[in-house]
Amino acid sequence: MSVGPMTSPAYGQAPPYGQGQPVPPVTGAQWMPAPQGGNNCPPGLEYLTQIDQLLVHQQVELFEVFTDWETANRYEIKNSLGQQVYFAHEESDTCQRQCCGPARGFSMHVTDNSNREVMRITREFKCCAGTCGWFAGCQPMEVAIEAPVGVVVGYVRQAVSSWAPKFTILDANRCELLKIEGPCCICQGICCTGDQDFEVKNLEETSTVGKVSKQWSGLMKEMFTTADNFGVTFPMDLDVKVKATMLGAVFLIDFMYFEHKDDNNNNGV
Repeated sequence: MSVGPMTSPAYGQAPPYGQGQPVPPVTGAQWMPAPQGGNNCPPGLEYLTQIDQLLVHQQVELFEVFTDWETANRYEIKNSLGQQVYFAHEESDTCQRQCCGPARGFSMHVTDNSNREVMRITREFKCCAGTCGWFAGCQPMEVAIEAPVGVVVGYVRQAVSSWAPKFTILDANRCELLKIEGPCCICQGICCTGDQDFEVKNLEETSTVGKVSKQWSGLMKEMFTTADNFGVTFPMDLDVKVKATMLGAVFLIDFMYFEHKDDNNNNGV
């Protein structure tokens, strides 16, 4: 049985923050100029037509650091020049955040520089799910990507795996498009500061077309917070809907493998 996250606002409305307040703008941020979109480009995804890399930086929540109270995650999404492309804010149930931790259901609202919600990434809470592969009796983790809100453009679904984590990127009709394979040992800490790469491959798994990387954020940030840095790369000419779906994979991988402080301290699952 699965229970979805909280009810969310419609496309174009500001996502909730705190007690129904809109997300505050990121002060001092240099935003990427909005390009012209194509006829088949969902509104707000025009930015993705001109980039082959996104950097996803989770913001440090001081209240969480000092109290160990799990707060809703917030992320800055930038291009390779450091210009902000999007801002992402989690909406989830408070009880689930404290009791279920990274297994909680959530809606990730992705907004542009005018605070318009251009994308929504949703994962339902599932009471039985695993991180090292799912088997009989357990349900795979999955996120749905909507762009614009209300129109699903793709899914990222956990695949059966006995060792290295694997995922499948699906289109809106659940047809397989790409595969994602992570490292056999997810380990990052004082003695292991390299990036953790999840390679994106074609369906035959004969060539690599991109990757999702958990990047080393520095000793203090890794040891005392769950605020992580990610990078996602893809071909410049890849369909923007697939690029948006790969961005959704970042949040699924973050929650499944890097949301606990212990997971950032050489204790990956």
